[in-house]
Amino acid sequence: MLKSVALSAGLIAGTHAFWRMECPGRVGLARIDPIVNPNTASPHAHSIHGSSAISEGAGSVDLMDGDCTSCRVTQDKSAYWHPAFYFEDASTGEIEVVPQVGGMLAYYLLYGNNITAFPKGFQMISGDNNRRSYTLGDPSQPDPPKSQWASLGQTTQDALAQRAVGFNCLNYAKAPEATLYRHKLPDKSFLDENCKDGLRFELMFASCWNGEDLDSPNHRDHVAFPDLVMNGNCPKTHPIRLPSMLFEVIWNTAAFKDRNGRFFLSNGDLTGLSYHGDFITGWDPEFLQSAIDTCTNPSGRIQDCPLFDVVDEGKASSCKMKKSLLQVLSGENVLGPMLKLPGGIKIGGMSIGGMAGEHGNGQKKPAPSSSASTSPAPALAYPPGEKVAAPAFPLLGQVFKESNKDSSAPPAATPTKPLVHDHPLDVKPTTTPPPPPPPAPLPSQSYFSTQYVTNDNVVTKILWEETFVTVLEDGDSPAATAPAVGHKHRRHVAHHAHGHAKF
Repeated sequence: MLKSVALSAGLIAGTHAFWRMECPGRVGLARIDPIVNPNTASPHAHSIHGSSAISEGAGSVDLMDGDCTSCRVTQDKSAYWHPAFYFEDASTGEIEVVPQVGGMLAYYLLYGNNITAFPKGFQMISGDNNRRSYTLGDPSQPDPPKSQWASLGQTTQDALAQRAVGFNCLNYAKAPEATLYRHKLPDKSFLDENCKDGLRFELMFASCWNGEDLDSPNHRDHVAFPDLVMNGNCPKTHPIRLPSMLFEVIWNTAAFKDRNGRFFLSNGDLTGLSYHGDFITGWDPEFLQSAIDTCTNPSGRIQDCPLFDVVDEGKASSCKMKKSLLQVLSGENVLGPMLKLPGGIKIGGMSIGGMAGEHGNGQKKPAPSSSASTSPAPALAYPPGEKVAAPAFPLLGQVFKESNKDSSAPPAATPTKPLVHDHPLDVKPTTTPPPPPPPAPLPSQSYFSTQYVTNDNVVTKILWEETFVTVLEDGDSPAATAPAVGHKHRRHVAHHAHGHAKF
């Protein structure tokens, strides 16, 4: 008999606060990337949020001089950007940008102790533009329990980086998928069949810093992931804990359900494995440190932090890039319809400097097909990720779906409007759920060993008991069959001890 003991992680590691930085608009959609391609055109298009001072050569100081931000907290002049997402129509061959729903959210998760604000000039990226393979099993299935990652040899920085990318199938009438559940972009037939409310892209950033460098040659090595991606322990080489940041972006894939075609990133990737994001801090470090120390309301609402100057969504969405684009980018069609991706990227290939991916540059366009899909429904091989009762430990992104245990009808989705051609959409605040019922008491029994395993926001208490089983083994036959008359069979008695766990 299994019984669960769910303890607040705060009892062991302290309470984890967080806030959701709402960026309902984007300041631009363009082929610029001041981290990877400074002062020149980026090979592929990015959806950009944050400071109006973003440009192809902007740095931290430049961003702080911006006169507005597309995020709702005026003190945050940071820049956040990620690849745009496109659809190609199989009948016409025309490409168009997928409508972006809600701009983006940047979660600031205050995991760990002695969290340090981003220093002025700090920048980093997460994800790998050239990745086209997944080395940790099936990227469409749930990960092994985090308690097993170390024993499986899956706590290297490369392994953790692969698990920092997620594609969440949204269907608000069903139990939501967990954050970072699948690591590969589902194909269109799967999206049409299962994801009626769109697809949420998720990207976790490294939160351990070496304490010295504001950047590194590959824009990753000065930071590292903790051993559980979102939280856990920092490596000794990177002992300084930064705010743990997660990007969330929803794309309205359902708008294309009645059209045959395919989805891909702006770098031509059909797998989604190369999804990545960039961040340059535009915070005043002293102010951000005060926010880290002060903004600990477990609701996660920016309105509940007394330090933040929060503007309405319309004002944030009206903020746009102030500096003109490079001449080569001026007037470039990045919205569509068009016959080639911005920058001439080939679908199924890679950006300049990369190698051909598993689909190859010569992948054929999808043939017209019926609207019926044979794709299997998502298999939820984990407890459904409804919003947890303790708001200090949210399952990220699931603030968009509030569970309603008292109603037989499925909960309604928060109404949103897609972001098309830089029009804003509303992001509604959420409410704090009721406290959870107390855990069921464990039976009175003695155990020879007790083990605690921390997995995200749940600490599992494992009580080991020992059972002895007597087994008769037939020496001649592997099967337990009756011996023939007169035939000699060698038998021996073996006592096997087994450890059984009660959770």
